[in-house]
Amino acid sequence: MSAEVETSEGVDESEKKNSGALEKENQMRMADLSELLKEGTKEAHDRAENTQFVKDFLKGNIKKELFKLATTALYFTYSALEEEMERNKDHPAFAPLYFPMELHRKEALTKDMEYFFGENWEEQVQCPKAARKYVERIHYIGQNEPELLVAHAYTRYMGDLSGGQVLKKVAQRALKLPSTGEGTQFYLFENVDNAQQFKQLYRARMNALDLNMKTKERIVEEANKAFEYNMQIFNELDQAGSTLARETLEDGFPVHDGKGDMRKCPFYAGEQDKGALEGSSCPFRTAMAVLRKPSLQFILAAGMALAAGLLAWYYM
Repeated sequence: MSAEVETSEGVDESEKKNSGALEKENQMRMADLSELLKEGTKEAHDRAENTQFVKDFLKGNIKKELFKLATTALYFTYSALEEEMERNKDHPAFAPLYFPMELHRKEALTKDMEYFFGENWEEQVQCPKAARKYVERIHYIGQNEPELLVAHAYTRYMGDLSGGQVLKKVAQRALKLPSTGEGTQFYLFENVDNAQQFKQLYRARMNALDLNMKTKERIVEEANKAFEYNMQIFNELDQAGSTLARETLEDGFPVHDGKGDMRKCPFYAGEQDKGALEGSSCPFRTAMAVLRKPSLQFILAAGMALAAGLLAWYYM
């Protein structure tokens, strides 16, 4: 009888130890930065998932002029991000995540810009207002709170690695871009042989950062701000689309009135096509000539502008 009691007590004690170890493991796992980011940004993911641009883009409802706008916004964003990553490459809260050869996108985006706009592309483009706010935030973080830089790097690059190939194929098919990669270099990570393995490495490095829980919570908060900056871009271009819908010609094509500095036109998209919509001075009129549903296409542009990472989260 006593032996049975001892055996039972021994089993109970063993179960308690196993249960305690499992609970401790779960607590440690939930304290990992990658898990905190995953859980802490769920609401932002849900909001992005339910926007119309996600569904339309994945269906291939995009136009070349709008894709050029998107590439422009991405160029300015990654230029700022990689400038601050370079500044903080030796900072203990970021150094383990510094992978310039594998991840940096500025060089690839420069090739895309040259493909779409020509050699003098830098004279033709400027950073959109909403994207400029995002860029300013990245610079502020890099120079004042570098421990939060991981929020922007993780959100952008992991998303690009996750869904980049899907987005690349959609763009190539919808825009009839070359299968050799011209115009979609942004999505090509030549120095990453296995995206899934690299993401695992990146998460492991991130989880190993020596950060207290308070800092981790601030990183999650900053990641949500990154999503918010993207949503502000959607809203800005949605409003631009509504404005264009009201400013129509007799044939139904919206134009800018051409007053003032044309670079201040919110729909500035590149070099003016002299033969399109004769009589208008709007630098965006070439794009308008291909748009039958302006507001819809500008919503798509908003989604494209800085949301490649957002779309890609759904494939992580």
